[in-house]
Amino acid sequence: MFGFGMPELIIILVIVLVVFGAGKLPEIGGALGKSIRNFKKASDGKDEIEIKPKNDDNDKKA
Repeated sequence: MFGFGMPELIIILVIVLVVFGAGKLPEIGGALGKSIRNFKKASDGKDEIEIKPKNDDNDKKA
């Protein structure tokens, strides 16, 4: 994993803990997870906005 071993990951975690504090870590983790999820959705090429209108009432009237 990019040449990081367990000691390096522990040092990075301690630095993040000192910089942001223990109270902010869950918020940072949640934001990171949401950003990764949104990036995966965007890279799939699927748009959330549907351009075609749904034909619920239009089909019944015609």
